[in-house]
Amino acid sequence: MSILNILRYPDPRLHKVAQPVTQFDARLEKLVADMAETMYDAPGIGLAASQVDVHEQLILVDISETKDALVAYINPEIIWASDEMQVYDEGCLSVPGIYDGVERHARVKVRALDVKGQPFEVEADGLLAVCLQHEMDHLKGKVFVEYLSPLKRNRIKAKLQKEERGMAREANLRAQGRRY
Repeated sequence: MSILNILRYPDPRLHKVAQPVTQFDARLEKLVADMAETMYDAPGIGLAASQVDVHEQLILVDISETKDALVAYINPEIIWASDEMQVYDEGCLSVPGIYDGVERHARVKVRALDVKGQPFEVEADGLLAVCLQHEMDHLKGKVFVEYLSPLKRNRIKAKLQKEERGMAREANLRAQGRRY
């Protein structure tokens, strides 16, 4: 297994729309294993293939406290959503250190395929419903901060770009053998 690189907002690759998975094979199983290792290492409770620059309709979710309830959702689709909405503070592995309230459906029913290509359905509420909707947004090329006001989005983008420049500067100094 390998830890994959997680794309950081505002990387334009996060806005690519994912394509359906058509091959259920060893490559897919390895991708799921690598994504799981990446998600747990980050640490996070969900990860979309789009976040690791694989633009296929695959998300992983594990909201358990013990991190032993991983579910892979392949080609997921919401087949029902409640009229009732809820606001949750969301974060994202592609937008590190940023949390803000996003309004989503309180309950959803999702149909997907497992790694063997077998169909299943899940009815979700609470954190699971939020996580499923959040990760499925990635497959459509949407990041949670896009639900926020333009002012908040611009502040987040500026903050992350500043951090990125600082990390690049530190890496450059290390490469030159200097302390920072």
